[in-house]
Order: sequence, then C-alpha cells, then structure tokens
Amino acid sequence: MPLSSKNIIWIDLENSPHVPFFKPIISELERRGFTVMVTCRDAYQTRDLADFHHLSHTCIGKHYGKTKILKILGVLSRAIRMALYMRKYKPGLAICHGSRSHLIASKLLNIKSVLLTDYEYTNAIPFINFTYTIIPIILAESKIVNRKIPTFFYHGIKEDVYVPFFKPGENLCEQFGIADQKIVITIRPPATEAHYHVAASDDLFIETIDFLKSNDNLVLILLPRSHKQRLFIESRWGEAIQQGRMIIPPKVIDGLELIWASDLVISGGGTMNREAAALNVPVYSIFRGKIGAVDKYLHQQGRLFFINDQSDLEQIKLVKRDKRVNLHKDNNVLNEVVTHILNCV
Repeated sequence: MPLSSKNIIWIDLENSPHVPFFKPIISELERRGFTVMVTCRDAYQTRDLADFHHLSHTCIGKHYGKTKILKILGVLSRAIRMALYMRKYKPGLAICHGSRSHLIASKLLNIKSVLLTDYEYTNAIPFINFTYTIIPIILAESKIVNRKIPTFFYHGIKEDVYVPFFKPGENLCEQFGIADQKIVITIRPPATEAHYHVAASDDLFIETIDFLKSNDNLVLILLPRSHKQRLFIESRWGEAIQQGRMIIPPKVIDGLELIWASDLVISGGGTMNREAAALNVPVYSIFRGKIGAVDKYLHQQGRLFFINDQSDLEQIKLVKRDKRVNLHKDNNVLNEVVTHILNCV
C-alpha cells in the first residue's frame, strides 16, 4: 500500500448507529475502487455490531466515563491514538457521523474531513473545523449549517441510506419463545451517558416500563445501551424478566430484524425511532432533550409520536401490526450520499 493515496478513505464508527449506516456506503465506495479503512470504538456495542455485520475494522479506544472531564480526556486520548495509527496510511479523506475523536485526528494528520450529521443540537468542538458537511435537506435552515464550510444536502433521513436494503429473515419472536398472539414492544432506554442526555428521559423510561409491564398481552424486549444499564433493568424489573414478560437479548442482534418483528417501538434515542419510521413500524419517542428537525419532520408526517410525560402513555396504541406490508425498496439516498462523498475526495 502506498504511503499516500487519494484512494484511501478512512471511516470511523464511534457509536452503534454508525455501523448499519456506513455498511452500504463502504460497499459502494469499495465497488468504485476505493480502499476503505475502518476504525471503531469499543462502546455501546459498536465493536460487536461491526463484527456482526462482518466489517473489517481496527478497534481503538472505549468509553472513558460520564463526567465532562473524563469525556474530554477520552476524546483527546482516542484522537491521538487514531492519528498515530493512521499516519502511516495517510488517507485522502476522513469521514464520520459526528465522531469528535475522528475530527481531531483528521486535523492532526492534516487530511480533509467530512462530517455527516442529522442532529442540530450536537455540541461543536472549539477550534476544530471539518472540511465538508453532508446533512439531510430537512436541516437546510437549521443552525448546523455553517456558510463558511461547503455543505451538501441529501433527501430523506440518514436511515434511508440503509433501511431499503433490509430483507426480513429471522423469526426473532419464535427464537425468543414469544406466542403469536402477544403484542411485542421493543424498548430502547435513553442514552444516559450522552452529552445531550436529560434526567427527564430516565424518569419517563421508568414510568413507561411500569405502565406496560403488568399487561399480560404484552412482551417487552429491552435493548440496554451498556452493562450498567442492563444491571439497573434486571434489578428493578427482575420478576417481569423471570416471568418472560420482559426480555433482554443475550447477545447482539440485528436491530432492523427486531424492529420488524415488533408491533411497536418505544425509544429514548434517535436512530431506533427513525429506523422504525423508515420501516413504517409505529414508534413513540420518550426522548426529553431538544427535539431535532428530523424528528419534528417525522412527527408532522404521522410517522413518529412524542410521549412528553406520564399522562401521554395512555395514547400508545397497543395493537398487533400487519407485517404483510411490502417494504419500499430504492437506493436513491445512498447514491446521493456517495456522490457527495466523491465530490469531497
């Protein structure tokens, strides 16, 4: 491999949603003759998902803690480690979906960087600018657009990049021993260690589980984001888990398969909500932070519903979903995003 090559593109997977998002992008770039090098962070099941999806990667760094100072030290430490690792390859372009360490490392290596993002309330890194931005056109009028940085827009939402390639396969309900007549609800807790986290999301998550757990017609499948979160769920609702009314999958599973197997989804984050919306699965958001333009757009379309407090829980429609619906298949959004990336090379 040459020491410097415009044909080398570096992609960083910092969080679990980045794995399915970048998978078709990586395949398309490789199909067009580029060498794609992938790094990932060992946090929030990102490494496990990269392995699950058979993505060749180098794991660098982990989650270093919840406090602000630990977050800062962790970001800087990972950035330096990634820069030291990647300097011998000197990629022509670095791409991420909001990875702070990746943007800093790109600056240290003096290589062009592309930031993809779909949430306008993410905190920027002081004095660290990226070279290009690629965002949904829904955000065209938001504060995230920096007129000094070339910005490319794509139609739809980021989940439209990969969801159209989904083909239902595994019968997860059968694997989990869930009776056909049961209403299956997939629930994703809030991201308690994210910078945008607010305590109200945790309270609403607990109220939601307490509201649903005693209904014998329901089976709740929970997807903890961390080991600590898993321990909390097991300690608080251990009896419901023992009775089979609540299930925590023992290993990483395909998120889209789980959403498709569900009758509805409730999530304290963004990506799973949007994946459900892209699959036309009823979805309710218990996220209590600043609502982004993408979620507002989906709400206006009737594809996403907001649960603002405990009183709204009665609005959740607990019914079986018709899973015979044909999925919409196209790769227009993927082609848009890849075309924008090629314009940055």
